[in-house]
Amino acid sequence: MSPEQAQTIALQALGWLAGNDELCPIFLGASGCSVDDLRAQATDPAFQSSVLEFLTMDDAWVTAFCDAHDLKYDMPLRARYAMPGAENVHWT
Repeated sequence: MSPEQAQTIALQALGWLAGNDELCPIFLGASGCSVDDLRAQATDPAFQSSVLEFLTMDDAWVTAFCDAHDLKYDMPLRARYAMPGAENVHWT
């Protein structure tokens, strides 16, 4: 996946998250961000990575996001690994 495609998915995830009345407050609380921070940092790759990190913490969130954007369920995690600073973790 290209970095540009990963950023597109991250921006889609941010938009989906911002529009989700249940999850957005959880993300804001977990990240310490305000709604203004969401707007100001939307194009920052590090912030986009944090959005993908948050989204991929729960399979139900991934499923709902991917269903809403007609994406394969592995795309958010693949996007996260394509973002700067990501490492693919191997447990073996």
